[in-house]
Amino acid sequence: LLFPGSHDSFSYWVDEKSPVGPDQGTAIKRLARISLVKKIMKKWSVTQNLTFKEQLEGGIRYFDLRVSSKPGEIGQEIYFIHGLFGIKVRDGLKEINTFLEQHPKEVVFLDFNHFYAMDDSHHYFLINRIRSAFGSKLCSVECVEYVTLQYMWEKKHQVLIFYHYPLYEEYSFLWPGNKMPAPWANTTNVHKLLQFLETTLEERSRYGTFHVSQAILTPRVKTIARHLIRGLKNTLVHRNLPMILNWVKAQKPGVMGVNIITSDFVELVDFAATVIALNDLLLEEDESAT
Repeated sequence: LLFPGSHDSFSYWVDEKSPVGPDQGTAIKRLARISLVKKIMKKWSVTQNLTFKEQLEGGIRYFDLRVSSKPGEIGQEIYFIHGLFGIKVRDGLKEINTFLEQHPKEVVFLDFNHFYAMDDSHHYFLINRIRSAFGSKLCSVECVEYVTLQYMWEKKHQVLIFYHYPLYEEYSFLWPGNKMPAPWANTTNVHKLLQFLETTLEERSRYGTFHVSQAILTPRVKTIARHLIRGLKNTLVHRNLPMILNWVKAQKPGVMGVNIITSDFVELVDFAATVIALNDLLLEEDESAT
């Protein structure tokens, strides 16, 4: 199956009043003492407009999550982070779980792929939060090919957690990060991005993993410097989304096809609906086979 996902899924809200996150270099942290700098950072840190609930209602089922402790804060609270701190992870998980309670046949992928300022005690804290949020909805690690929707429904599972840190080995419900490869083009050029997406699809493992096609453009320092006030959406996303969506429309789901596609600002075009509709091609294949 093919699923729509969001890039930096949590970044619809970041806190301008918080310190700059540990995912940023020393130079940025120094600059951020100037209040205007944080306003500019926000324009480039926010990659989504919709909350988790709104994304879920719009069809998004894969969430790209980066998390951090808040250095200097007492306790082990964990926050979403992209340059600036977002909401507490526990609040985000609660919001997702509320949706799943109301829609017992829906399945989500939560990909915890970047961790900052976290030692093992922070990880244990976060893992316990995940377990207490979802309980029996968590799908234990299994052969990827076994995990069909029918399998999930029979087991009453709704959540697959991917955890890119060695402690995943201690928990049956944490899937290793290498089961969710998400190659990153790291380019501002839409033609290079589309070429990269084609190449990495060809290299996709035939069995044993899921696969993320990151249909996103990444600003360089000079991009930000030239378009400080305009921000990510007005500089890179608006202009290039139609071409990216045309690439999406030409894809096919299946063993060597696309599996999960992520985008910035998922509501700007019919991204989720376009991705989900491609699954009809699998039904057509089934019908022609019979």
